[in-house]
Amino acid sequence: MPVTHRHSGYVFTDHTITVPLDHAVPSGRTIEVFAREVVAVDKEPSSLPWLLYLEGGPGNRAPRELPAWLGRATRDYRVVLLDQRGTGRSTPITRQTLTDLAAPADDLRLFRADNIVRDAELLRAHLAGDRPWSVLGQSYGGFCAVTYLSLAPEGLHEVMITGGLPSLTASPYDVYRAAYPRVLTHNDRFFARYPGDQKIAARVVDHLREHEVSLPGGDALTPRRFQTLGITFGQDRRFDLLHHLLDEAFTGNGRLSDVFLRRVDSVVSFAEHPLYALLHEMIYCQGEAAAWAAHRALDEFPEFDLERGGPVRFTGEMVFPWHFEEDPVLAPLRSCAEHLAAYTSWPHLYDPDQLAGNTVPVAAAIYHDDMYVDREHSLATAGAVRGLVHWITNEYAHDGLSRGPAVLDRLIQMVRR
Repeated sequence: MPVTHRHSGYVFTDHTITVPLDHAVPSGRTIEVFAREVVAVDKEPSSLPWLLYLEGGPGNRAPRELPAWLGRATRDYRVVLLDQRGTGRSTPITRQTLTDLAAPADDLRLFRADNIVRDAELLRAHLAGDRPWSVLGQSYGGFCAVTYLSLAPEGLHEVMITGGLPSLTASPYDVYRAAYPRVLTHNDRFFARYPGDQKIAARVVDHLREHEVSLPGGDALTPRRFQTLGITFGQDRRFDLLHHLLDEAFTGNGRLSDVFLRRVDSVVSFAEHPLYALLHEMIYCQGEAAAWAAHRALDEFPEFDLERGGPVRFTGEMVFPWHFEEDPVLAPLRSCAEHLAAYTSWPHLYDPDQLAGNTVPVAAAIYHDDMYVDREHSLATAGAVRGLVHWITNEYAHDGLSRGPAVLDRLIQMVRR
């Protein structure tokens, strides 16, 4: 029996189904997939259409706290919050579970958007029978939604995408080569807002060069690891986070404060989402190896080189080989990461012909200044999906959906037109 509870004006029902690890081998090993259904207490569930929510990532579970858009969604829908395979309660992938496997890289190749879609189709059959459902995809969830349109459009009534229209053809190297200039622009925005932080950032880097500094878990905080804090620049809710970290970086005796180190650890550690590090470049692979694309593309942008003597510039949503040396959660997975980076036979995630003939209503929000997803890539894809209507805006950053009901409300209006 599904577990049900209620609070804050909603009824929550937990669902777990068993799916093949490899959908091409349905009689083989299985995993569990978990989803939480949410219905407003004043609604009759059977009268509502279904809405599947696909979270960003890769490697992030569905939200546990009530998202700001949920009230708007539950006015019209019976919402399903899916923990994508390997996350949350869906047979989670962790350091402990991966190191127990004989060939973890072989399994991880099955944790991309194509198999997330196949899981979703089994979940739809379990919950909704033969009725198609609506999909809301945020960030990487939007990538999965485009794969859904390619592989199983018969399961879709309508699709809404926020900050997640991927390039249909760009290689991982193309993606990161386009990303670094956007990250530099966000650095410029940050230091224009907080000019005094430039000196503090340089002081932190100098301190880390001169002293061995440990984070609360005992692992080292190195200059290049500190540099990855720029990942927060792409979200309105977290753009100022680095400033508040730097504001309390040093104690009165010139040491880095415990408050600073604790908060830095919460950003730079992959303990909660190792799949993000392992698969981040692989979500772009179609018939070619990632080959540490972000690391290779970095050579073209000397602004990030801490040894050249220029101002400190923070990197963004990039994963580097050294992460698997310096993060103790990732260190046991280094061999697995190397295998994934070298793998070339990735299946294609998108069907250009199917998308060109698409008949499912699709609406997408494209954020003009999105640090994580390239605007020009998104616009090219918007033009390649038949019937897709898009809204391009600079009012929101990548996390615009989390700002409240406005983004979702507009997408609902667009997709229904």
